[in-house]
Amino acid sequence: MILAIVAITEGGAQLARQLGDEFPHVEIHLPEKFRKMDDCRYFDIPLSQQLPPLFSRVDGLVCIMATGIVIRTLAPHLKSKTSDPAVVVMDEAAQFAISLLSGHLGGANDLARELAGITGSQAVITTATDIRDLPAWDTQARREGLSIEPVRNICTLNRLLLEGAPVALVDREHRVSGAFAHLPFVRRCATFAEALGAPVVGRVFVSYRHLPGLEEREDLLVLRPRDLVVGIGCRRGVSSQEIGAAVDEVMKAAFLSPMSLGCVATIDAKRDEEGISAFAKSRNLPVEYHGALVLNGAHAPSAPSPHAMAAVGATGVAEPAALLSAGNCNLLVTKKKRGAVTVAVALRSRTSGAETFLGR
Repeated sequence: MILAIVAITEGGAQLARQLGDEFPHVEIHLPEKFRKMDDCRYFDIPLSQQLPPLFSRVDGLVCIMATGIVIRTLAPHLKSKTSDPAVVVMDEAAQFAISLLSGHLGGANDLARELAGITGSQAVITTATDIRDLPAWDTQARREGLSIEPVRNICTLNRLLLEGAPVALVDREHRVSGAFAHLPFVRRCATFAEALGAPVVGRVFVSYRHLPGLEEREDLLVLRPRDLVVGIGCRRGVSSQEIGAAVDEVMKAAFLSPMSLGCVATIDAKRDEEGISAFAKSRNLPVEYHGALVLNGAHAPSAPSPHAMAAVGATGVAEPAALLSAGNCNLLVTKKKRGAVTVAVALRSRTSGAETFLGR
């Protein structure tokens, strides 16, 4: 997490330096007039030019200044609760730590509590579930590193928690179910089919499965674990768009969600392949590269490829790369060739067994 702390007064600068000692990888941004021989970053431009660039690149932003200043400065730059960073406002006397923006998904509520614990201030949190001491679906998703689909249904499912309305939860690997175990109206179901047939008004699935028609439903929220590894082999010069189209087509056919991708795997001979690098960057995914000898030592189900051996010295790329990065033998999709791209998908499961679609 990249955290930036910005202050504009002398007292605020003192508090910012104190807080900087409590957080790893923190950036302290202060006006030039408060410069000292330290690791703080100093600026001599207006705050209206300083804050927006920070807002666009950090995960958390602590502003030690008046709330109104922060609102007026950042308002034109707000985009979405899925992308805006956590913003917490503090006063220079450290009386309050106000969760201003992205309380759940961005983690501002937790950050405000952490700051309050350090300084002895009062955390000011206004989200309804926190006030009622209820777990929120998006908070638990963030804490477990789960993506959310569709984001617009968060409000509906959190509202059902506030109302105590019956909700079905399918969470085979128990990623979030523990947080809701004390709520009798959250019914845990073993399969999608059981949840879809249950007498409830809302449903939450923790799943890497693609669900057709999901966008048309208002009662269903899917939390996506980033457990899928896509192995990619390709010809030289293939575009990121062609790679993306091939990956999406293969995953959709296998009822796998691209939102659950956590890693791209390929051979180290592709380190300079612009298409793979650009595809991974566009999906915010790391790329893991494996040597030909290591790939040849992996057990892959498909027959060795003479073409791959001639081109890169490996008997295969997509399947063994996916399996090596997944760290197991759970290959969900054997290699599929789409034009100049070959795709395979493996599962980095936390427990045994893969999900079955609709319980089948």
